Amino acid sequence: MKSALQKSPIPETKAYLARRLNEPVFDPHWHFHSEYQLFLVLEGSGTRFIGDSVKSYKAGDITLTGPNLPHMWRSEHIHEQEKNIAWSKGVVIYFHENFLGENLLKTDEAIRLRQVFHKSLRGMEFTAATAITLQKLMLALLDKDGFEGILHLLKILDFISQTKEYTILASPGYTNSLREADTQRMFNVYAFVMNNFKRKMTLHELAQLTNMTPTSFSRYFKLHANKSFSEFVSEIRIGHACKLLIEQKMNVSQACYESGFSTLSNFNKQFKAITQRTPLAYKKEYEVY
Repeated sequence: MKSALQKSPIPETKAYLARRLNEPVFDPHWHFHSEYQLFLVLEGSGTRFIGDSVKSYKAGDITLTGPNLPHMWRSEHIHEQEKNIAWSKGVVIYFHENFLGENLLKTDEAIRLRQVFHKSLRGMEFTAATAITLQKLMLALLDKDGFEGILHLLKILDFISQTKEYTILASPGYTNSLREADTQRMFNVYAFVMNNFKRKMTLHELAQLTNMTPTSFSRYFKLHANKSFSEFVSEIRIGHACKLLIEQKMNVSQACYESGFSTLSNFNKQFKAITQRTPLAYKKEYEVY
């Protein structure tokens, strides 16, 4: 497995980089880089990790992540990668804060842009009509180059700076405390949980995986994930349950046990704590679309 090293995808001769992704899976490795990243999912689904935010992703999702914010999109078809089937399609745009020069952001005219860049340090997800318009703008950038492309990127950023249809992803207290060794270890933990969340996992298993004692692992995970291991597992299970309720139209009881919960009462409690809705209310909300 690859380590989650910093990557710099923009060539030195370019102000930005926009490209279409057509891959078996999106990059499933826990990583971060110095560029801002605007990412659109066209096809594919799975679990998205941004900072300490864990959430399911689907076609149409658009996120903006700031510099050095760790992230990973783990496809549902991660085990199909060797078959080279393009399960995952998307558009990614990378750019630096100073792609128009260092002085622009200091001006009065750029105040909204500075605010967007500040919010993106915790990750932003765009919703509702904003996501629909933003998808069209991002796709249009793929056909532009030269200074026309820079002007269009500015149009995208101006549009983002004016919308209120977004959510902030990572919690206020999140900071990137990861080192290379930490990212590899955390990636191993995430991969283990994604492969085993439907059954009961013990701290002893995770301690063995990370060469720690159970107590040390608990402290280590809380430090780097900004949440307890049990809270993290609950988020993974509830995210999976949401997909079962909506995409596979399971009833609440089925989704509960298929997601690794042993009692319906605990499932309902955890579901409401994470989504702010009951499972039935969540299911009904999406059935109207």
